[in-house]
Amino acid sequence: MRFGKLLGAAARIGMAALAFAAGSAAQAEDKLVVLTTWFAQAEHGGLYQAAATGIYKKHGLDVTVKSGGPQVNGVQLLLAGQADFIMNYDFAVLQGVERGLPLVTICAPFQFDLQGVMTHEDVKSLAGLKDKTILVAGTGTTYWWPWLKAKYGYTDAQMRPYTFNLQPFFADPNIAQQAFVSSEPYQAQQKGVKANFFLLADDGYPPYTQAMTTTQKTVAERPEMVARFVKATVEGWKSFMENPAPAIEEIKKANPNMTDGQIAYGIQKMREMKVVTGGDAAKLGIGTMTDERWKKTFDFMVAAGLLKPTTDYKKAYTLQFVKDLNVMP
Repeated sequence: MRFGKLLGAAARIGMAALAFAAGSAAQAEDKLVVLTTWFAQAEHGGLYQAAATGIYKKHGLDVTVKSGGPQVNGVQLLLAGQADFIMNYDFAVLQGVERGLPLVTICAPFQFDLQGVMTHEDVKSLAGLKDKTILVAGTGTTYWWPWLKAKYGYTDAQMRPYTFNLQPFFADPNIAQQAFVSSEPYQAQQKGVKANFFLLADDGYPPYTQAMTTTQKTVAERPEMVARFVKATVEGWKSFMENPAPAIEEIKKANPNMTDGQIAYGIQKMREMKVVTGGDAAKLGIGTMTDERWKKTFDFMVAAGLLKPTTDYKKAYTLQFVKDLNVMP
């Protein structure tokens, strides 16, 4: 009897050890690095939320979220194997595909771009910038600025570089500048400067932003892992929009310069504008993408001379991981 019990105990211990080893191996296999677009902020909240609340762990993923920044080239790091997934702009993915880069977008937590133009009070719409100096950063000159020029007949003579310093805007009432709805308007508000903000998407600007991108190889060789990552990420965004407190703590650790006020303002604006829960996501679920939206972006880029018409734009995205997700707002 005693010998039998000992054998039974040994067997149970052995099975537990095997299970632990298997679990450890699986965890090591699914250890991932995700790179954001900028220093940690509210616009990255879904990723930090999924990590902080154990959503990634629930899906068998050990995810490290790393911050991007002005000197960080996410595409290079992705292709070099230093990151498994990156937040990216669909314009950049399409241009990469044109150059033969094996990039593919797998989900779009933001249903439209947060990019817009901040103006002084006298400007009443995006159509009212004809006599204004418009500050545009480097990437903007090849993305949204061509769209704005084509739509309203503006010229490059109006454009000046935006250096992420708001002092020129504060000092000159004739200046308008690029801005994100969740960022620069808050800074103007803190300085007591009255400003208007016009979202480009409200006037038809088509692209997705903050979309999750990986490589064609990862999709081909590890589709089950990618599916779990997409599911966990959109669940993280859903959780973040409902109760962002866990992510906020992690964002502030990653970016000590981020204030409570700035984070709260960003979340408020994302909720008001339904950037995560509106658009196609309202009917198809958070993170969804559609062929129609990608075609609109492709058509605009071709018309603006930003992309060759022969580019196989459908290589830039796949709907396989979002079509049956149904993570509803």
